[in-house]
Order: sequence, then C-alpha cells, then structure tokens
Amino acid sequence: MAKEHKHTDRQSTRRSVLAAAGVGAATAVAGCLGDEGGDVESGTIRMRTSQASTTAYSANEGIAQVINDNSDDLTVEARTSEGTEANLGALNSQDAEMVYIQNWSAQDVQEGAGDFDQLEFEMAQVFHFYDLPWFFLATGLDSLSEIESGTTVSPTPRGSGTAPALEHALDYATDDYNRTSVGFGDQSGSLNEGSLDVGVGTYMNFSIVPGWVQEMLNSTDLNILDVDDSTLEEWESDDRLLIQSFSGDEIDGTQNAPDQVHCPTFAYNFVSRADLDYDTVYDFLETMHENRSVLEDYSAVLARLDDEEFWVENMYDGVPFHAAAADFYQEIGVWQDDFERAAEP
Repeated sequence: MAKEHKHTDRQSTRRSVLAAAGVGAATAVAGCLGDEGGDVESGTIRMRTSQASTTAYSANEGIAQVINDNSDDLTVEARTSEGTEANLGALNSQDAEMVYIQNWSAQDVQEGAGDFDQLEFEMAQVFHFYDLPWFFLATGLDSLSEIESGTTVSPTPRGSGTAPALEHALDYATDDYNRTSVGFGDQSGSLNEGSLDVGVGTYMNFSIVPGWVQEMLNSTDLNILDVDDSTLEEWESDDRLLIQSFSGDEIDGTQNAPDQVHCPTFAYNFVSRADLDYDTVYDFLETMHENRSVLEDYSAVLARLDDEEFWVENMYDGVPFHAAAADFYQEIGVWQDDFERAAEP
C-alpha cells in the first residue's frame, strides 16, 4: 500500500500499490537497458526523471543545483529520460544512481507485466518527489456515470504513463465510451469544437494548477465530474489504485465541482539500487534537507519538501528504503514502524 501522511487540506485513502513480497524482482525492459556500465566518480549522482520540457525535469534541475551549491563531496546531474521503463533500465545498467517512478509502474515491475521481466538488482526507495491527482472535466455532464458509448473521452493521450490507470479507473464508472487521444494542451480546443466530450486535469501536489489546465478552465465552461459512491467504493477497494481527494472549491474557474474531488493519484518517488554507496545517499539527503527551505525558489512543485513528513509520504509497500535513507529518516523523526529497511550496501 502507499504509505502517506494525511494533511488537513485534503483526504486520502491508503491503497496497496505493491505486494508485500518486495521488489527483489527483476526486469529486462526491452529496448531500455543500456549496454555500457555506469562507472562514475564516487559521490556522483545521476538522476533521471522525464523529458526536458516537463516540470519533473526542471524541478530535478533545482535539486541538483541546490546540492551542488552546498556540498563539497557530491556532484548531482539532472538528466532527461523517456519515462519509467527507461529509468529502470538505467538503474539496471548502472547508467543512473537515482530515478523516479510512480506507483502504477512500480506494481507493473512487481508483477512482471508487459515488457518488465527481470530486475538484476534490489530496488530501494530514497524520497517522495510529488503527487499527481487526476480528475475528469466536461461540459454538459456532472458525473462519470453519465459517460455513455458515444461519449468521446481522452483519459490522457495514448502512450502516456498515466493512461492505463485512468482507463482502468473509468472501467468502474462506465460500460463503454469512445476512447480518443488528445494532447494536454489541445484539450481546450477539442472541447470547444465538440470533438472531445471529456478531458482530464491534474492538481500537482494538491497545490499547483498547471498552465494547460488553467487555459482549459479560462476558455471553456467546464464541470469537474463527480464520482458515484459505488464507483468510489470500487476504486478504494482496488489495490492498484491510490485514491486521494481535495476540496472542490480549490480549483478556480469551474462551472460546477463536487464538494470533494476524488482522484486516482500517482505518487512519484525517487528510487535507487539498494547497493548504492551508503555515504553518497546519506550526504545527498542531509544536504537537501539542510537546504530544503530554498528548494521552492527553483520550482514551485518542490515547496512541499520543506515539510519533513512529505519526504516519506505515499511510499510503496514492499519496497524497502535504502539503508542510508532509513537511518536518515529515523534521525529526523519521520520513520514509521511499518517501513522496511534494505540491507547495508
């Protein structure tokens, strides 16, 4: 289950995102495993998130800058990536020291789904990066249950890492719909011209409305779709889904919104190999922690890292913490009894 701390500004449902068997499981991700070894100087951390245009990458650049400016012993490099599979491949080939993944992909690894086959290392968690809750937006509809076979829905573009989970969640709410694929920035125009009936929005870290969502709300009269009690109950009973909520009045510009917006949520965490050098991981966390108050200056999405408890929010059940991370979190007082600690590297 994803372990998280509840905050007064939102409600959360803790759901299992990994079985308790742990992730000494393995992967041979087709086309993603590097051929070259990852030999680098001691104290170098190559971090991978996503493409250069993403908030994730720019935020990671901020983390790298803060640590490089405040440590004589570490060199942190923020690097681009094509996504989760490539990130896990980079860990496998030792072409990266830390990468981010999210709960849906983490369970795919656990289950050996798709191209995931065999990991040649034990994966260990380092820190929680951010959360992406997703909700559905439409004109003329009030609830997900009103979606019918002729309703055109884009649960994020096909091929995105988010799509499988949102498609899975929609299956509980409706028997059929017309699945289309519209880019995030193109949803506003498609909704206005009528080629799209239902789009999606996200509320980064339950505090930031992305620009493309603001554009949709400013140009189209949109409702945030409600979730029927029966659908919500099934969502919350599904071990693959992490369901969280926020108050509907937090998103400005909507025509109508439910009192509580219940969302399939992606928890993005940085992970490493469990055998990554202990001192490197400890020094990384200590330096970032000592300078956490300035992280927001580099990216708004990093603001919540000023709260120590956020560093261990929505962690993946069954995936141990790197030994250095476990010791660090125990020392600052946020370690939980049901967390697991990997063996010393």
